[in-house]
Amino acid sequence: MNNAALFVVTVLIWGTSWIAIALQIGPVPVSVSVLYRIALAAILLILALAVTKRLVLPAQWRFVVLQAICLFSLNFVALYNAAALIPSGLLSVVFSLASIFNALNARVFFGEKITLRVVLAGLLGVSGLALVFWDSLTVSFDPDTLRGVGWALLGTMIFSLGSMASRRNSATGTTPIIANAWGMGIGAAILLILALATHQPLVVPTDPTYLAALLYLAVFASIIGFTTYLMLVSQIGSAQAGYATVVFPVVALVISTFFEEYQWSTTAVLGVALALLGNAVMFARLGRKRAGGKEPF
Repeated sequence: MNNAALFVVTVLIWGTSWIAIALQIGPVPVSVSVLYRIALAAILLILALAVTKRLVLPAQWRFVVLQAICLFSLNFVALYNAAALIPSGLLSVVFSLASIFNALNARVFFGEKITLRVVLAGLLGVSGLALVFWDSLTVSFDPDTLRGVGWALLGTMIFSLGSMASRRNSATGTTPIIANAWGMGIGAAILLILALATHQPLVVPTDPTYLAALLYLAVFASIIGFTTYLMLVSQIGSAQAGYATVVFPVVALVISTFFEEYQWSTTAVLGVALALLGNAVMFARLGRKRAGGKEPF
């Protein structure tokens, strides 16, 4: 699968996962639903790799553990805490900063130069999402809102650090799918410990709709979505791959247009145009190849 296909698959899967998440709202606490999602994904992925005789140990465990902490446990805790305090639109705008955080972290951890193109694309994308969700951004910045923004920033930064850990795994010879398998297992263990420590009831779900949504989130949003995203991180760089966080909320709104009768405003249309322009800037061929002799797409 080429890089363009990986990007499209990542965006489409993460852009549709909100439907499954919405179907899980009910008797099972949100944090426990995340635990079930990551645990099921880990079990399925490890079993699949074992059956096909592709399950191997990571080259270095420390980066797999760091990836588990940052991508498969604590980031979810932070982002779901944010979702309880601020509108989803504002959360999407903050999370879209992942491409910029990725560029900053790549500079810190890998010495990569932060290019004007990446900064411009990131600013266009974040500004575009701000316009898309303009109505939900008109909130009073009371203490709860400020805490929600803080949780969202923390979750986004943790997510970005997970992308850096994945790059380290790839550099040491551990492929994204192997790192994901073991990382999800470790992440599920961390989430279980947190659930027990905070006295969250481990409700056993029986509703068929909930179980179908759980299966979708485990297989598609977790196993496939994270694998394609981290393959992009390895192949085109973390800043470019992080731009998926800008595009998938737009996909979610397009789907909402058909299923929830979302009404597009002038600012929303302009916002989508800016986000797509940022996408074009981020992945534009500038007549020269990336380091290593490969174009991003």
